[in-house]
Amino acid sequence: MKFETLRETLLAPVQAVAGIVERRQTMPILANLLFAASDVGLAVTATDTEVELVATANVDVKEKGEVTVPARKLLDICRALPEGVMVMVALDKGKLTLRSGRSRFSLATLPAADFPLVEDIKAQRSFRVAQAKLRDLFTRTAFSMAQQDVRYYLNGLLLEVAEQQLRAVATDGHRLALCDLKATFGGNGMQQVIIPRKSVLELQRLMSERDEEVSIDLGSNHIRVTMTGIRLTSKLIDGRFPEYERVVPKGGDKILNASRAELYEALHRASILSNEKYRGVRLQLAARNLKILAHNPEQEEAEDEIEIQYQGGDLEIGFNVTYLLEALSALDQDRVQITLTDANNSCLISAPENDLCRYVVMPMRL
Repeated sequence: MKFETLRETLLAPVQAVAGIVERRQTMPILANLLFAASDVGLAVTATDTEVELVATANVDVKEKGEVTVPARKLLDICRALPEGVMVMVALDKGKLTLRSGRSRFSLATLPAADFPLVEDIKAQRSFRVAQAKLRDLFTRTAFSMAQQDVRYYLNGLLLEVAEQQLRAVATDGHRLALCDLKATFGGNGMQQVIIPRKSVLELQRLMSERDEEVSIDLGSNHIRVTMTGIRLTSKLIDGRFPEYERVVPKGGDKILNASRAELYEALHRASILSNEKYRGVRLQLAARNLKILAHNPEQEEAEDEIEIQYQGGDLEIGFNVTYLLEALSALDQDRVQITLTDANNSCLISAPENDLCRYVVMPMRL
């Protein structure tokens, strides 16, 4: 294997995929990247056996070949080289040599044949969606995913594909985020898959605000997302996601309508003196007025008030303020609507003029 390219052209694919390489590995080869040089250029692959990332680059290939090289060392070398220099990469007697100007690096390698690859995911459904819209869908829901929960099916994001709708749902058992994207996705009926947390976060990092489309293939055990110059393949979480529709409150008779920015700022101010562990705030609702109260074990207190539109009787209810703030951040409309039933039941947060995104937060006893 032998090729020559600009330092930036080599750094881009290495940097794009190296993030999924774990520092502690069960197999030594998982600490390596697979380099495959062919007639169409260079393909760089990283995997942790759960997620596989492939990034491509146009390089001047002089000799075709495949080999695996240490990911962290290679990334550090590429970063340390000066900008704009040419890099010559060659495989010779089991070592990968990088030359640039007066610099020379020789890296140990492992055979490409031992590198675990996902070949065919046996796609059952394929569709395309604008990259910016998919990234936005994930951004508005992924923050509600659980992290290292024993209910492993909560440590990911539910993607539900129907003929005219793509839906993302995430929950950690205390709050739920649900967002819809209306478009034509074809296929027959509905399909649900649970994408692992790590893969969701990688996709958010890789996707941009561009309008170009990404291709999504869903198999029984894998999802594959292909965009310009990069492809992510991930195992799916094998489990049954909760029946989330039953969690979404219906028929609440207490409706709060407020400026989203004003409510966010007031909650944020009160949160400064909330209990650092439990993050609880108390909301006192009355006609045209919302009072927000917080206190902590140091006997410090915060109190804030804003003007609201409110239908329903007086109500006092407690919430984790972080959950409220994250839900409000995910909405981008000027007004927000919060629907409540009583102090013991979850609230529903949405925008009055747009119900494509909905957020459910369970109350706290304070």
